[in-house]
Amino acid sequence: MPFIHKIPQWPQFKWNEAKLSPLLADVRHRQGRLLGRMEGLGFQLRSEANLTTLTSDVIKSSAIEGEHLDAEAVRSSIARRLGLDVGGASPASRDIEGIVEMMLDATQKYAQPLTAERLFGWHASLFPTGRTGMRRITVGAWRPAEAGPMQVVSGPIGRERVHFEAPSADRLEHEMAVFLDWFSAAKGIDPVLKAGIVHFWFVTIHPFEDGNGRIGRAIADMALARAEGTAERFYSMSAQIEAERKQYYLHLEQSQRGGADITSWLEWFLNCLGRAVAGAETELGGILRKSKIWERINAEPVNERQRKIINRLLDGFEGKLSTSKYAKLANCSEDTALRDIKILIERGILIQDEAGGRSTTYRLVDDRSP
Repeated sequence: MPFIHKIPQWPQFKWNEAKLSPLLADVRHRQGRLLGRMEGLGFQLRSEANLTTLTSDVIKSSAIEGEHLDAEAVRSSIARRLGLDVGGASPASRDIEGIVEMMLDATQKYAQPLTAERLFGWHASLFPTGRTGMRRITVGAWRPAEAGPMQVVSGPIGRERVHFEAPSADRLEHEMAVFLDWFSAAKGIDPVLKAGIVHFWFVTIHPFEDGNGRIGRAIADMALARAEGTAERFYSMSAQIEAERKQYYLHLEQSQRGGADITSWLEWFLNCLGRAVAGAETELGGILRKSKIWERINAEPVNERQRKIINRLLDGFEGKLSTSKYAKLANCSEDTALRDIKILIERGILIQDEAGGRSTTYRLVDDRSP
């Protein structure tokens, strides 16, 4: 079976709507439930959830390609660009800044047109030194003929197996023009389904010397943001793909060697997306727990000192909370700290640890019940 881009029907993809409709409906239902829950969090917690998801997306999209990024540096870079104060900002390398810039451009400016120039900018951001590893590549332009054929190969020298070969360089200008026109103009296709189509289509063309997987996933994220009508991200498709990496590459390869019918790929994509949305509550468990606790506390609001301490405890306070630590963190006297603590104990927000006397410490009441 020839590669899909060599068949006469390319790129007139087909799919079985009867098979995909229930999967698409399920994904849409899951998305709606998640977005509804996130909208009820309030600005601060929603921003924290968005930051957590974007950080995961950047880290996992790079991990799929075998590149491991420093999580704190990625988080700091995203927070700075979103205007969020996370404290203790870690410096980020040019490589991290570049992929963060690309991902935020794709998701925060999702409504803007996708053009060749925009893709060239993303590619240049991914490779700020013009190199991938030790090898110099063409940056901010389509893959040149002198780079040779783009192949995915495995096996020892002399017995290599070609899993995939992309269209030749002389086809790229036309192929990408058709792709971008379709992405801009296609009507009547659910944007979620469109995300699966454009990801497959882009990585099959493989227009750049390197970075195609990460850019392809950014394009899919842009399509998903359009589907939801929001720049805020609360689940990571890249994180789910990274967890299912073998199946991801297997389904890509099988569909790239098939005919124009890409139902099998879209089935896998929608199922993977459904698992990504379903897994968001686990990924954002700490933030959702904060929301639940604050919902209970705000029935009878606490003072600013108490609010500050509760937030510190929810964010993973190191060590144990004592009266003296409370006083230092809240910038108040120990007498005031003790009065605040007693009120929080009476309200069932704090509980005293078993050890008493001068070593008396306190912790949040565990509120993790369903």
